[in-house]
Amino acid sequence: MKVQTYLQFDGRCEEALNFYREALGAEVKAIMRFKDAPDQSQISPEAKDKVMHACFKLGDDEIMASDGYCQGKPSFAGFSLTLLAPSRAEAERLLKAISQNGGEVQMPVAETFFSTGFGVGKDRFGLSWMVVAPSKAELAAA
Repeated sequence: MKVQTYLQFDGRCEEALNFYREALGAEVKAIMRFKDAPDQSQISPEAKDKVMHACFKLGDDEIMASDGYCQGKPSFAGFSLTLLAPSRAEAERLLKAISQNGGEVQMPVAETFFSTGFGVGKDRFGLSWMVVAPSKAELAAA
């Protein structure tokens, strides 16, 4: 079994895809719009150009996304996406990129007992992100 993340941006999916492409180097693999669905009977005219389904790649992982109900108010409560950075400097760069343009740093990157650099932030869509650099032991073993 495999679990895959599917994010509902509620009308802001294309904006999010462009942001992740620029800020994190995401690769957009696929986009399907509501206007391309065979049954148009339940699709409003305002939603036709919105994203029905998308897939983007961050590092080795693929994340799926959609505009969902297209209300413009995405809600991401109770979870975070975690980026495993190869170094503290990269963790700092990633947290800065995530929190730009309306996001926020909630915990600046700092050394912890489990990492040479750990930080938490939200992007401008309200999605929570954690960045984690390797521990001193992991760096020594490499």
